[in-house]
Amino acid sequence: MTKARPPAPPFGRLLRQWREVRRMSQLELSLQAEVSSRHVSFLETGRSQPSRVMVVRLAQVLDIPLRDRNVLLEAAGFVRLYGESDLSDPELARVRQVIEFILARHEPYGAVAVDRRWNVLLANRGHERMLAFLLDGREHPGASGNLARLVFDEGGLKPFVVNWEEVARAVLERARREVAGRTDEAEAAWLESLLSSPGVPERWRAPDPSLRPPVVIPIQLRKGDFEVSLFTAITTLGTPLDVTLQELRIESFFPADEESDRRIRELAGR
Repeated sequence: MTKARPPAPPFGRLLRQWREVRRMSQLELSLQAEVSSRHVSFLETGRSQPSRVMVVRLAQVLDIPLRDRNVLLEAAGFVRLYGESDLSDPELARVRQVIEFILARHEPYGAVAVDRRWNVLLANRGHERMLAFLLDGREHPGASGNLARLVFDEGGLKPFVVNWEEVARAVLERARREVAGRTDEAEAAWLESLLSSPGVPERWRAPDPSLRPPVVIPIQLRKGDFEVSLFTAITTLGTPLDVTLQELRIESFFPADEESDRRIRELAGR
């Protein structure tokens, strides 16, 4: 039996919420959407009802993710516009092949494909090999589960990340930005699970507006006399019209110096 979807929140409240997340005034939104600021005000208060075209236009101006555009459409009384597929679905077979190609060509360095909550969908051998080495072959849900929790978990990567506070804070702030504006309770619970992890300072619970997203996140890993410095690069698919594809990211890990490159290649050759 299909679980009933909870009723969508009122359109006006959602519109105002997203406008505030994007730090736009009603006037700024109206100018970019080419409507009057009075109309935007009426939409937010419920005095006016939007057309389907208007919902899509406002969502584009506010750069709302496709999943949340569907929620906005439903709140306005329209059907969902954007589909959500599984990466294993036949219609995404070609896309999956491309992703697997990218992951394989990144060897011997680690790379993973993750969804909006950092759940690992696909991983290459470089990622699996590094985890197996650091965790002594122990199974950990982060290896095929959640990449963010792997960073925060005492039984995961946390003991091996030399600059853990720097990495964990960067991961947390990125997760906070990705969750901002969304009404998904599961995403809020996922963020709370990171904040509730052992060793997370209480001050991290409050967003710090002065923190700017780092250009790259340096990651220093150490186990015994094995030490490597890495940085990550993120790849996304261009202009997708499917929720799954828009939320998918490829996280690629690169050696930050020649010594790290040598050690990773030695590990691959064992």
